[in-house]
Amino acid sequence: MQQRFAKVFKNNGFWMKAEKIEEAILSFRKKENGDSHPYTLLSMANLAHTYFVVGKYNAAKQLQEEVLPLQKEVLGDNHPNTWLTMGYLAATYQALGKLHAAEPLQEEVLSWNRKMLGDNHPQTLHSTEELAQLYHELGKLNAAAQLKEEALPIRKKVLGDNHPDTLLSMSSLANTYYVLGKLDAAEQLQNEVLTLTKKVLGDKHPHTWASLGYLAKIYFQRGKLGAAEQLQKEVLLWHKKNLGDNHPNTLVSMTDLGRTYYQLGKFNAAEQLNKHVLLLSKKVPGDMHPDTLVSMGNLASSYLTLRKFDIAEQLQKDVLSLRKQVLGEKHPDTLGAMACLANTCCLMGKFTAAEQLEVEVLSLNKEVMGDHHSSTLLAMGNLAVTYRALKKFDAAEQLQHETVSLCKKVLGDNHPHTLFFMADLAHICSALRKFDKAETLAEEVLPLRQQLLGSNHPLTLGSMTQLAAIYRELGKLEGAEQLEIEKARLQAR
Repeated sequence: MQQRFAKVFKNNGFWMKAEKIEEAILSFRKKENGDSHPYTLLSMANLAHTYFVVGKYNAAKQLQEEVLPLQKEVLGDNHPNTWLTMGYLAATYQALGKLHAAEPLQEEVLSWNRKMLGDNHPQTLHSTEELAQLYHELGKLNAAAQLKEEALPIRKKVLGDNHPDTLLSMSSLANTYYVLGKLDAAEQLQNEVLTLTKKVLGDKHPHTWASLGYLAKIYFQRGKLGAAEQLQKEVLLWHKKNLGDNHPNTLVSMTDLGRTYYQLGKFNAAEQLNKHVLLLSKKVPGDMHPDTLVSMGNLASSYLTLRKFDIAEQLQKDVLSLRKQVLGEKHPDTLGAMACLANTCCLMGKFTAAEQLEVEVLSLNKEVMGDHHSSTLLAMGNLAVTYRALKKFDAAEQLQHETVSLCKKVLGDNHPHTLFFMADLAHICSALRKFDKAETLAEEVLPLRQQLLGSNHPLTLGSMTQLAAIYRELGKLEGAEQLEIEKARLQAR
């Protein structure tokens, strides 16, 4: 009877009430049936899953690590419940930032599902996408894209082109393309997702608005700021109406729109919106709640946009301290908070403090995420940029050269990070009077940025300025003048 009540509570979203009932059930099962009885194991697995859903990841991990070997012993290695627990344990490791511990478990689960259920079974498809997402988080982006590309046509075949799960798979693949810097493919796929989502779920469905938000993100990255602005205004209005002004998603939408306003030169509109974000963010309750930490991060971003660096720095220090306390010093979100603080130190001209933070971020990223993870590459490149600011040009050149080489290998020649660090390496070479090498780099970056971002994008215009300056140092005055005239023409549009 109690188990039925727990199931009813779960089905209606009352997970906290279900948790209390399931704790009582487990205590009863252990007393009446013993620790290894199948009923006891089922109760342990159910309670562990409930702990996971309510965010008690450490409690879930402890119980799952206890029940899994017992299930293997009592039920056998091939019992579905054994593999279900293994999958849930992998998800718990992932939530705790223990990505390398999750990886072999997810790979085993997918292999078992393929063998026992077949490639087309919904559970196999779910496992495929879970592993793909884990690869994405581990920075194994090409492996993630490959798995998602394999799963998508099966989703379409089994469920149909218009099924909500198919649309989610398409959107997930578009996001991986975005991170890989394949912006053309990401934009094309996300536009397709948006069209189908509107058709299947309607204009007012949350997934439709999520698709609009993702598309705006791609437009922003591509320098299509007018299109990004229009979509972001629509998304913000929907979030306000349906989620309320104080919801984290609403605050993120405001921050995104404020960033677009800033890039468009609408500084007054950006300032007003960011001040509004500051006011609303302060109302989010609970210092330790994940939503609070997200809001604090958004708040710091708003202060940065308003050039209130001292307040942003202090807020980011608070975020970092709470991340360490709640998630641990080596969690990816903690490392991200540390990287954000280092970036703020750079903006404030505190390059020595930034260097110390970035050295620590790089070391921990290598340890936790591996040498080839995108976060590790970003940490390497950012540290090289800081070395350049500190006039440690030899160290900067060596590190940035290594970063560019790895970015090309892992992310590809056209990825925004690759191009950014190539441009920085050109700056370093110019500072070292290695103008021939700087010229080669700058000439490679400019056409790629024109292709990826468009001729009017600020980064593209910056590349034109950089190459013109290098041409002047090399005495190629005609080439420099042509670039400067072309830049002036583009800016006058």
